[in-house]
Amino acid sequence: MWQSRNVVIALFFLFGIIIGSFLNVCIARIPYGMSIVLPASHCPRCEKPIKPYDNIPVLGWIILRGKCRSCGLPISAMYPIIEFMTGVLFVSCYLSFGLTIATFKWIFFTCLIVVLAVTDLRERILPDDVNWPGFGLGLALATRIPPQDGTAGWLCERFIHHVPPEWVVGVIDALLGAAFGSFMLWAAATGYKLVRKREGMGMGDVKMMAMVGAFLGIRGAFFTILIGTLLGSIIGVLTISVLYLARWKNGVAQRGNRRGLGKVNELRLALALHYQLPLGTFLGIAALLVVHFMPLVEKQGLWPRY
Repeated sequence: MWQSRNVVIALFFLFGIIIGSFLNVCIARIPYGMSIVLPASHCPRCEKPIKPYDNIPVLGWIILRGKCRSCGLPISAMYPIIEFMTGVLFVSCYLSFGLTIATFKWIFFTCLIVVLAVTDLRERILPDDVNWPGFGLGLALATRIPPQDGTAGWLCERFIHHVPPEWVVGVIDALLGAAFGSFMLWAAATGYKLVRKREGMGMGDVKMMAMVGAFLGIRGAFFTILIGTLLGSIIGVLTISVLYLARWKNGVAQRGNRRGLGKVNELRLALALHYQLPLGTFLGIAALLVVHFMPLVEKQGLWPRY
């Protein structure tokens, strides 16, 4: 029993690191409008194709010691980290949901979130080429594996005194989650702009939450925003503190001081406060926490299984 379970876990991990290698391609190319199919993986400096035996997920980077075999250009550690973490998340999907259709729904969702979270961290953008197909996939999968939010069923019973077929209720729950998630971020962005007179977040975050809501429903979207913004606030305060204490852009502050723009310390603090953190990354982490850890809470009867 345990041996067969371990074999399945190993297979999910191997499948995950292979898919993680493909996700690396998506992260590197989608922001620049490049094809994720052609050309084959190659070194960005010497442009020589990477040999199949060098392109083994995780192990290839270790064997090459993080450098291109042809020109010696350093290869970012991001690649094996994403491959390994994708493998871990795939195993988590299996451990949380077993060998069910729901597992593959959350595997798809995990892949979308990994691409969006890492892309926002690197490029500060959340590509429509990921958000909109992900939104459509969330609606489609809701016909078979609904969010289990319960809001749509309650509304139907309350106002029309009739509960439609399960797949209809699932799509309605997905649409309600998408509307709620995107509206909450849009309202926050609009309020921030009115108060601070500058952009606080892009529309990419709003579109991302429409996709997340389509998968998770209203409650899942709510907890994603709650956890994501809380995490972002904590990391934001720590980042600003570190930048200020490390005298980040001290030269810029000194030049501003010589021009009479203010005291050096005040200018350094102002510059640190304007450092933009990738909200989409924190929302992505929160969404993964909701999917992968809420089943543990569900076992205590505090959260319904997705």
